[in-house]
Amino acid sequence: MCGVVAIVSTAPVNQLLYDALLLLQHRGQDAAGIATAQGKRINLARGNGLVRDVFRTRDMRNLLGDMGIGHVRYPTAGSAVNSEESQPFYVNAPFGIVLGHNGNLTNAAELQEDMYRRDRRHINTESDSEVLLNVFAHELQHAVSGLTLDPDTVFSAVSVLHKRARGAYACVAMIPGFGVIGFRDPFGIRPLVLGEQDTPRGKEYMLASESVALEGLGFTLVRDITPGECVVITEDRQIFFKQCAERSVLNPCVFEYVYFARPDSVMDGISVYDARLRMGETLAAEVARRFPAGDIDVVMPIPDSSRPAALQLAKHLNVPYREGFIKNRYVGRTFIMPGQEVRKKSVRQKLNAMASEFKDKRVLIVDDSIVRGTTSREIVSMARESGAKGVVFASAAPPVRFPNVYGIDMPTRRELIAHNRDDAQICQAIGADELMYQAIDDMKRDVRGFNPQVTGLEASCFDGVYVTGDVSPALLDRLEASRGNG
Repeated sequence: MCGVVAIVSTAPVNQLLYDALLLLQHRGQDAAGIATAQGKRINLARGNGLVRDVFRTRDMRNLLGDMGIGHVRYPTAGSAVNSEESQPFYVNAPFGIVLGHNGNLTNAAELQEDMYRRDRRHINTESDSEVLLNVFAHELQHAVSGLTLDPDTVFSAVSVLHKRARGAYACVAMIPGFGVIGFRDPFGIRPLVLGEQDTPRGKEYMLASESVALEGLGFTLVRDITPGECVVITEDRQIFFKQCAERSVLNPCVFEYVYFARPDSVMDGISVYDARLRMGETLAAEVARRFPAGDIDVVMPIPDSSRPAALQLAKHLNVPYREGFIKNRYVGRTFIMPGQEVRKKSVRQKLNAMASEFKDKRVLIVDDSIVRGTTSREIVSMARESGAKGVVFASAAPPVRFPNVYGIDMPTRRELIAHNRDDAQICQAIGADELMYQAIDDMKRDVRGFNPQVTGLEASCFDGVYVTGDVSPALLDRLEASRGNG
């Protein structure tokens, strides 16, 4: 998972991009990068680490220009520590292009070989984002006539890219002297939204992975970029749109609403916060069915993303809601940390249990999802150590049983606690007295109910259905082997 942003402004854009990346920091804590254009010159700063650590004063002074793109990354393909894989990526022909990518290509290996043998382009890293950039650059070079670049040429290149690239991708790109470009895969798996704001010097435009980045900078959400669509915003702030895919269908990733996106974001017409509230309401009905009134003393969330579901669950059960776990906000998300032992240790560093809220109580702990089970197991143990007389664990999402190949860091089956286990075995593995999950159909209905145009959801990690239709057992095996877990 990554976060992308692009801005065409009427004034220096470096601070706007920096602030936008701070608002998208939850989408990637491994690396960050900013590229700006000053005339025909591209200025680029990137590196490993959090946004606040990557960019120094000297970097910001060098990021000159009124348009640019930014990226925050955590890796699902490529190396987690190689700074050369920080984005945006750059290629010098044609015209000079920088690109930032959120998602994951399922045919990256085939494309990389094709790039070398047919297109005579060299890919220098293991990142599928560099592959995608070179596909775009190659097709743009074929589409352009003479020295003039226009939106129709870009649209032609993106149309061919859609035919060649498979998987999930929401991208922003920039060409100095021309403008910025945004496009989204034909299934709309990864999000991309457009915003605008009026200034005394004219209208400004912004693209971002989530609406929260727009609102935090004073932009107004205009709409989502639709699946397969491309948008071009020229350096003089003219805007052009075109549907570039032969076939497109909206299948946004449901895990964005379950866990990954900020609750104050709206994507594809669905409020993340409202979707999580609805999940809590639905889960409350299952809890009420399984437990008599008075059998649960208190409801507690695992901060932060499960709070809305836990609040609604407590309300509908008429049970007290308490914050029993206090979060240290300076420790990253555990399920996107490399290595099981690192994740296990970081749970105790990230969360502290208040014994007074647990002592002699039967506690219902609510989490947004259970992925590897590391966090859940440690949390149940912490609750018992704090004096809980019983621990019931509820997940606002269904069991995660399958790898995600579209940009969420869950690519290996044996890392998933629910893979090849039933609910009783999972309950035993995390040490809870009782365990319950949201049903898959209920979760989908909860999310889709806010936008009737969302007729499908990418929910492969829950149901094993890969919407792009090209994910085979052989591909899953190859992905696992590439991560040293095969």
